[in-house]
Amino acid sequence: MDRTEIAAMDPLPDGATEFVRRKLEDDHGYLSWLNTEVETIERGRVVLSIPFDDKLTNADGRTIHGGVAATLIDTAGGVAQRTTFEDPLDGGVATVNLNANYLRPANGDLRAEAKVVRAGGSIGVSEMTVTTTGNRGEGAAGDDESDADRSEVVVGQGSFRLFRE
Repeated sequence: MDRTEIAAMDPLPDGATEFVRRKLEDDHGYLSWLNTEVETIERGRVVLSIPFDDKLTNADGRTIHGGVAATLIDTAGGVAQRTTFEDPLDGGVATVNLNANYLRPANGDLRAEAKVVRAGGSIGVSEMTVTTTGNRGEGAAGDDESDADRSEVVVGQGSFRLFRE
């Protein structure tokens, strides 16, 4: 199933978005601890974010550890694959391969967008991009930030094993 076929699917079932939001934001220990937020869930596309927090930084206290961005792309890519299931609450997804290319330091809020490239019968591929709001404490963008204020910090691709019910 490619992007065109995914776009032709019925909208997500009632309650699916709220279920995923609760699972990631409240119930998942690690993702909840990171303060992961679900911004968008639609067929073939997911947007997740993690706000800047000193506890997530490297020893310099300014840049977010790369593992946080890797977690974000892994999670977003897998959840995006789940949206291709007839019922995203059935079945499961497991990461087979994850590639992350770090472009520059992340020193602000993180936002990951994942898009499904292909969702086959048992393997799916997603493309992910993580952006940041910029330098904290040096005129960083606030709540009124626009996409123009964001810069790419990580691009990646993941392959996921799909366990369709």
